[in-house]
Amino acid sequence: MKPRRFTEEQIIGILKQAQAGMKIVDLCRTHGISDATFYTWRTKYGGMEVSEAKRLKQLEDENKKLKQMLADTMLENRAIKDVLSKKW
Repeated sequence: MKPRRFTEEQIIGILKQAQAGMKIVDLCRTHGISDATFYTWRTKYGGMEVSEAKRLKQLEDENKKLKQMLADTMLENRAIKDVLSKKW
């Protein structure tokens, strides 16, 4: 996975600059990002504070771990069912 260049704090700071009235084109040029990246960030982080963004990241990580645990459990259950369904 490609490492991120900007932290959540930096992203929210950039979005706040846009809300303060700075032109989006100039803002993107200053920070070296594309318009599409800016609008993606605005969709995801728009209206958030730094603490809320950190909490969102924690919840996403927790959700990822839980999904992995569920997938592992389902795989184990399937393997057990396959073994038990065979005739000896």
